[in-house]
Amino acid sequence: MDMYCECPPAMPRIGEEAPDFEAVTTHGVMKLSDYKDKKWVVLFSHPADFTPVCTTEFMALAAADDEFQALNAQLVGLSIDSIHSHLAWVRNIKEKMGVKIPFPVIADLDMHVASLFGMIHPNQSSTAAVRAVFFIDPSMIIRCILYYPLSNGRNIPELIRLLKAFQTSDTHSVATPANWQPGDKVVVPPPKTVEQSEIRDTEGYECKDWYLCFKTI
Repeated sequence: MDMYCECPPAMPRIGEEAPDFEAVTTHGVMKLSDYKDKKWVVLFSHPADFTPVCTTEFMALAAADDEFQALNAQLVGLSIDSIHSHLAWVRNIKEKMGVKIPFPVIADLDMHVASLFGMIHPNQSSTAAVRAVFFIDPSMIIRCILYYPLSNGRNIPELIRLLKAFQTSDTHSVATPANWQPGDKVVVPPPKTVEQSEIRDTEGYECKDWYLCFKTI
């Protein structure tokens, strides 16, 4: 007897290439790969248009859009709503709140993109995406995945801080410690050999021990 299991798609993971897609957005049709070798993409989902918490998030993200753009990052929103719903909501936010939404919002009625990125969590809702955030670098590699429940909005300054941390690590081949903010000291990668560990104290870093050293960049 043939056995068949309708298994859910594999969830994307950090370090993997982001699955490409083509979708209708409030700015027209887009492909994720349109941004390859050009920009970071901060892809985020929200549960539904015309909802209170989502509206506050969209206004906060709109206010921060210039900061994301200055970091060579493109915000892209998504929910399981129609393009007509998105357009009406964006117009409503502008008319009622005085805030223009400058980034594209994907219409995902068939849940194709939401399913590709594991944004549907059935114990939260089978018809609405959770508040997911995917940081995708210009090589289309997923660098970070954040999930928030339907009930709680995201902290936008933390998203900006994370993006700056990734870019700092990439540029300087360093790590960032707990609570790092731009301008703070960074963590030097630990030695990989006995010889490297023995000379660590002579390399000019601020060391707490041979494996934990900081420097200013």
